[in-house]
Amino acid sequence: MRNLLLTISFDGTAYHGWQVQENAVTVQQTLQDALERICSRRDNVVGCSRTDAGVHANMYCCNIRTESPIDCRKLVGALNALLPRDIAALDCREVDFDFHARYDCRSKEYIYKIWNSPNKNPFLYNYSYHYKYPLDEAFLSAQAKDYIGTHYFDSFCASGSSVESTVRTVINAEVERDGNMVIFRVEADGFLYNMVRIMAGTLIDISRGKLPQDSIGAIIEARNRFAAGCTAPARGLYLNKIHY
Repeated sequence: MRNLLLTISFDGTAYHGWQVQENAVTVQQTLQDALERICSRRDNVVGCSRTDAGVHANMYCCNIRTESPIDCRKLVGALNALLPRDIAALDCREVDFDFHARYDCRSKEYIYKIWNSPNKNPFLYNYSYHYKYPLDEAFLSAQAKDYIGTHYFDSFCASGSSVESTVRTVINAEVERDGNMVIFRVEADGFLYNMVRIMAGTLIDISRGKLPQDSIGAIIEARNRFAAGCTAPARGLYLNKIHY
């Protein structure tokens, strides 16, 4: 029995997130279907994170315990021949048998893309949130610094979550601009349900004056979802990097 660490990327537009669901097409199911054709058995695929419907991944890691003797490089090629065009296999390597893609993850980085222009861009509709009013990226980056640290992030967790603890450590949070694209970047040891989307929505609500300037610290202390801003649309969110 081998344990393989597979790195993929995907466009989440057509999928109901990563995890297998009844009556819905997911990335995990699609990947398992391709692996079953290659390895002649349905091996379990363990993902590094759950993602919501419409969320994308520049880098997503999963591990597969399998008895297949297939060479890692050949597995990448075989997967790319079978997977649909919106999922790509990037790398595969053999790891220790007890390695777990989720529990051995040291930190994850997400980015949230905002198309900041008076005019919409039809080619970016599924890959960013269109916000037509001006955004000051330097101001928002200074605001985002208050996310950094170890806090209870109840205010940035959607209802319905069943996690035992809402404590997370945010390592970095910043906002940058590339032309009309404003990018919110955040790295943490873990994230709650919809946490990044609420963090991004809160920054937007601060920019528009719906929430006070320098209010993120107070929002964190409130430990109340109603204290934070809106939940930004899923289509602007990307799992960007995984650190082990």
